[in-house]
Amino acid sequence: MMKIDILTLFPNMFDGFLNESIIKRAIERKLVSINVVNFRKYSKLNNSQVDDTPYGGGSGMVLMCEPIVSAIEDLKDDDTTVILLTPQGIPYKQKSAMMLKEKKHIILVCGHYEGFDERIRNFVDMEISIGDYVLTGGEIPAMAISDSIIRLLDGVIKEDSYVNDSFTDNRLDYPTYTKPYDFRGMKVPDVLISGDHKKIEAYRQEESLKRTKERRPDLLD
Repeated sequence: MMKIDILTLFPNMFDGFLNESIIKRAIERKLVSINVVNFRKYSKLNNSQVDDTPYGGGSGMVLMCEPIVSAIEDLKDDDTTVILLTPQGIPYKQKSAMMLKEKKHIILVCGHYEGFDERIRNFVDMEISIGDYVLTGGEIPAMAISDSIIRLLDGVIKEDSYVNDSFTDNRLDYPTYTKPYDFRGMKVPDVLISGDHKKIEAYRQEESLKRTKERRPDLLD
């Protein structure tokens, strides 16, 4: 069973994430264990403070080393991969999810405020960004990354449901259709109701490549 620890100042943000849909079922079936930890409890200050003003001046507050590092050291073992969620990290891709699903234990560190003490970087294995934009904290990235990994774990969903996902082979997914056959004059392509599985597969591969060229040609590079 994979174990994911999420270090955050806002554990209540994960209530819905952990108690709905596929994530909830994966937890109930003991395919994954998700532990949301408020790292404020690792503060040694009387008011449980975890941030302070930056040396050299500047706006905002910066997360301090000790609470986060203490939490990491308390939770990690020899099989742990520690990931810092930051806009400065490497871009997250589907191949990242495929790699991380093989890990036994992952710690996701959610940043907040104006950033974190630079020295925290010495205690993590990876830094990940989910895009070239800035959020108020790492909680949403933690949910996105956890979801992308968990759905790939054996037994969570059928393999057929994700092997043709967008980005799996550097292509976008092919278009899909369902009933009715004719919706306001827009009909399902005839090949999909032909019953010829070879032609259907060829059509889907062709459409996948066409869509990728049109929308994300950078993937083919």
